[in-house]
Amino acid sequence: MSTRPEPAVPSSSSSPAFPDDFIWGAATSSFQIEGSPHADGKSASIWDTFCREPGRIADGSNGDDACDHYVRYTEDVSLMRQLRLAAYRFSVAWTRVKPDGRGPTNEAGLDFYDRLVDRLLAAGITPYPTLYHWDLPQALSDGGGWLNRDTAHAFADYAAAVLDRLGDRVSTWTTLNEPFVSANHGYVTGEHAPGHTSMAEGFTASHHLLLAHGLAGARIRRLAPDARLAIVLNFTPVQPATDSDEDTAAAGRVDDLENRWYADPLAGFGYPDTTADHYGWDRAEVHDGDLALISAPIDLLGVNYYTRQIISAADGARVPDGAPCNTMGWEVHPPSLGALLRTLRDRYPFRSYLITENGAPMPDAARTDDGRIADDDRLAYIRDHLLQVHDAIADDCPVEGYLVWSLFDNFEWAHGYGPRFGIVEVDYATQRRTPKKSALWYADTIAHNRLAPTS
Repeated sequence: MSTRPEPAVPSSSSSPAFPDDFIWGAATSSFQIEGSPHADGKSASIWDTFCREPGRIADGSNGDDACDHYVRYTEDVSLMRQLRLAAYRFSVAWTRVKPDGRGPTNEAGLDFYDRLVDRLLAAGITPYPTLYHWDLPQALSDGGGWLNRDTAHAFADYAAAVLDRLGDRVSTWTTLNEPFVSANHGYVTGEHAPGHTSMAEGFTASHHLLLAHGLAGARIRRLAPDARLAIVLNFTPVQPATDSDEDTAAAGRVDDLENRWYADPLAGFGYPDTTADHYGWDRAEVHDGDLALISAPIDLLGVNYYTRQIISAADGARVPDGAPCNTMGWEVHPPSLGALLRTLRDRYPFRSYLITENGAPMPDAARTDDGRIADDDRLAYIRDHLLQVHDAIADDCPVEGYLVWSLFDNFEWAHGYGPRFGIVEVDYATQRRTPKKSALWYADTIAHNRLAPTS
């Protein structure tokens, strides 16, 4: 998303206070932490299959164990309470609820989320469930997955089954997490499950994902009229490498595909025409009434932000020389979050925003005297992005809270267990959880509703 430049240093004081009702929390996803891939009737997802294809995962690992959260959730909720989290965003595994993707509901699979929600509420933590975080049932993928319009209808049925069980205790429902990643990485670049490499398939999948949101959203409105409806999009602000016409045009196409492709139709603007025409998408998948369904009002837009992109027509995305980066090579650039929030405010009519993911994988090599990870770099990343959020709120951006990514070190998709995003260290051999320095700082920040000292 093209954004206007922002000051490198926010204008706020070194320890600004946040609004009294600001929401503080953390986020995870089912496949990345749950483990227990066969428990209580769960079936295989596309990620279970993808992990077993040679060469797909950098370290040859899989999500069979992950953080063992399915077994250790009570311990994990207790840890969340110790860290003073007020909100916890997690995702529901479709394969636990409807193992075949459609048809009868597996009540034993839903029992886990029933217990989790009750445990969270008892701890004073608001649950923020996401219905889809990339782990499509393999049974549906075998029938075409997101290339098949019927998958969107199956998703709406699955959403209704989850609401039927949990709807009395959940106040905010998120349909999809980052549909751009599902469509682009899963169907265009092949980096993610199901591993396809077709631009045409990417357009088809993108529309069916948004249709799934629209269909499920209508069910949520009907079944839980007092609940809020949300979707989570990832944004990577885009800037051209130079002022040349070529770089500007290339940056515009990237911005359309990665930032506007989902937000525009959700806001009622339709798909970006110039980019659709550039790639020759004929919109055959778009049926009468689809765009109206997709653009039905939402109550909350989840914003995932990690980095920006500098785009050159000659060589694509580049990182400025000497720029600070995390261990995945992503530039650390907090001002782009502030610029993004102002751009969203100015461009779209969405009522409220929640930072649903923001965090960084860091080396995690240093230790404090008591043995915990001394992740001053991650702490600084979170602090500097929170400063941008604070200043954006002061500039009338309707941001209601911040959920750090991630609560735990976890299975990082095609990267395996190498990158560590967590504010809590996980020893995968023993499953021992140890809050890092950043977690203790975050808890102190939450306790006082202002950025804690960093020393």
